[in-house]
Formats: sequence, structure tokens, C-alpha cells
Amino acid sequence: MSSIHRAVAMVFVFCGVIVAVTSLTTHTAQAEQHTAKAPNLVGVISAANAHDTVYIDGYHRVSDVVINKPLVLIGRQAVIDAEERGGSVLTVRSDIVEIRDITVKNVRVDYTEDNAAIKLDAVRHVVVASCHIDNGFFGIYLSRSRDCTISDNILTSKQRDESSSGNGIHLWTSVNVRITGNHCEGWRDGIYFEFVHQGTVQNNVSTRNVRYGLHFMFSDSCTYSDNAFLRNGAGVAVMFTRWILMERNRFADNWGAASYGLLLKEITDCHVRDCVFEGNSIGIHAEGSMRMLVESTHFRRNGYAFRILGNCTDNTVTRCDFDGNTFDVTTNTSSSLNNFDGNCWTAYKGYDLDKDGYGDVPHMPVRLYAYLVESMPSSILLMHSTFIDVLDIIERLLPTVTPENLVDRKPLMAPYHGGQS
Repeated sequence: MSSIHRAVAMVFVFCGVIVAVTSLTTHTAQAEQHTAKAPNLVGVISAANAHDTVYIDGYHRVSDVVINKPLVLIGRQAVIDAEERGGSVLTVRSDIVEIRDITVKNVRVDYTEDNAAIKLDAVRHVVVASCHIDNGFFGIYLSRSRDCTISDNILTSKQRDESSSGNGIHLWTSVNVRITGNHCEGWRDGIYFEFVHQGTVQNNVSTRNVRYGLHFMFSDSCTYSDNAFLRNGAGVAVMFTRWILMERNRFADNWGAASYGLLLKEITDCHVRDCVFEGNSIGIHAEGSMRMLVESTHFRRNGYAFRILGNCTDNTVTRCDFDGNTFDVTTNTSSSLNNFDGNCWTAYKGYDLDKDGYGDVPHMPVRLYAYLVESMPSSILLMHSTFIDVLDIIERLLPTVTPENLVDRKPLMAPYHGGQS
């Protein structure tokens, strides 16, 4: 065969290969996209191949939908209404799944099963984003999962008491999960972590929840930053935990007989910085906590700004502003092993003759009246009376009851934040 004939034959073979590949590619692309219209959601998900994209249209009355293969599930004005029947509405049991832009509502309350709108069970690399969860028992529930992202979701419920309600975003025994940009309202706890490691909670709003806006337990090496925890029944709780970074968060209007901006119980080596505590019954309540650093934080118009109990040791509070609180610092002991140097106190009555920015007279932030209220809560009725003013003056001149070593030896003369938060 001549070289010309061989060249022509090769061209025909090459063109045939291109046609075959093009045909195969077109067929594959068509197979990767499915549209689920009511009432065929379960059937379409079941028929889809791994890594396909499934679009959901319309209104689906269904629950107990299981995703057991890698998929992308995208809603186009889609609603999944469980009508308070069945178990969890969407359950993910496969790695590499995305769920986006879907409304899930009316999850059945069950006191023996943690039914959720979206449940992730023992999975990796799952994303739940831009969904709306309404009237759920639990909202988004993760267990035994890692490397997942829960972002930009709106989770609302109308829970009325702790015993019959679940949490908005609930994590149990999970690693490296990111919770970002979500709005949680009306749950038992807005966000709940238990046995979670290396978790991130960022840019969320958690408000008007029955108990805590955020609840951490046994969850080490986590970070929560740039969140707002507002008007929750009991504020925020971090318990039995180590190595937590809490920065640029706002704790406001968590008000009630047992409400805290932030409850710290049995925590070690934690860092709170650049936060704002405003209008809370108690700004920070610390109990059994060690080696904690609280810095660059503003306590404004709280009932108690900082309550630190006698079993807290080796903690440092510095460069903080205490502005207009009823009680700046309270404790239940006559001695303290914590450092409160270098803060600004609106209650400080000293002076700065050498103009170095620090008061020349140490400030004792624990008032005798505050110590009296800790011992006899009913004495709160004497607030603003002349008798209490006289007690405070006497205690400043001749301290006998308040902790002598709970003192700010270098009080700032001007707010660290310059009046801004």
C-alpha cells in the first residue's frame, strides 16, 4: 500500500474514533442529570448513577428518603414536606454528597428516635448548603462524620420546652466539620456539639432558642468566631472542653434567672478575645476553669459582667472594658488565683498623675455588696440604697471580706476599645 493510501486510512480511523468518543460523551452527559417531579423523588434518586446531579422541582410529600451513593441534589423551588410522618426526611449514608436549595419541613417528633430534616450518618465530604429547614424536631443532624460543611442554611422551629424539642444543627462524634453562615431560631439548642474535634463555627446567628444558642460538650480543639448569640433562654455553654478559641463573637440580651452570655464549666486552655457581652444576666460565668485567657473584650450593661468561682485558677483577664455593669466581677471566695490586670473600669475612682495611661491606685473590682449578694441572694433588694453605698466606701478603705488578691494593679484610664465595639 502506498504512503498516500496509508495516510488516508489513518484519517478515516481517527475520525471514527472522534465520532465514537463524542457519542459516548454526549450519552454520559445526558445520563448525569435527572429531574425529580412530585411524587417521584424516591424513584429518581434510586435510578440515578453515582456522581449524577438530581434536580428537584415542586412539592413532595414524603419522608424516609435515603441517599446511599455520591450525588448532587439541587432544588428548584422544591419543598419536601414530611407531614409529621415517618422518620428522618433525608438520610445521607454515602460520602461525597451535596444537598442545596431545598426546603424541608414538618419532621415528626419522636422521643425514641432523633428524627431530623437532614441526617448525615457516618459519612465524609458532604455539603448541605442554602437549605431551609422549617418546623423540624432536629434540623441538620450529623453523627460519626468528618470533613463536612453545613453552610448558609436557615433553620427555624417553634419549640416551647426542652423535653419535647431537638437542636437546629446537631453534631455527635464528628471531626473537622464547618458550620458557617447559618441562621438558627426556635430550637432547643441552636447549635450543639458533643465529642466533636477540630470543628469550626463561623458567621452564624443563633437566636431565640429555648436553651442555648450554642452548646459545646467534650469537644476539643474547636474554633467559633464572628457569630451572634442573641436572646436565647440560657445563652451559650462550653463544658468539659480544652483548647477552644472564641473570637469576635457577640453575646447579647440573653436574659433570665439562669441565663449567661457564656457559661464556661470545667474548661482548660481556652482563649476568648475581641468579643462583646451586652445586656446579659451574666456576661461570663466561669466554674472549674483553668489557664483561660480573656482579652480585648467589652462587657457592657450586663447584670454580672464576670462571675468567677473559687475553683477557677490561673486565668487571665486583660485589656477588657467593663462599662456600666451592675457588678463587674463577683466571686464566692475570699481569695483568688486569677489575674485581672490592665483593664478599663467605669467604676474606677483613681487617678493618673504620671500620665502613663494607667491608674496610680489599684482597683478592686469585687464590691462588698456583690460578695454579699453571692452569699445572700435576697440582699439584691437593697441595691441603690444609701446603706450599700456606705458599705462599698468602707470596704474600699478597709478591705476585710472581698478578695485582696483579686485586684487590677494597672487599671486603664481610657477604654481599650476607644468606646467602640
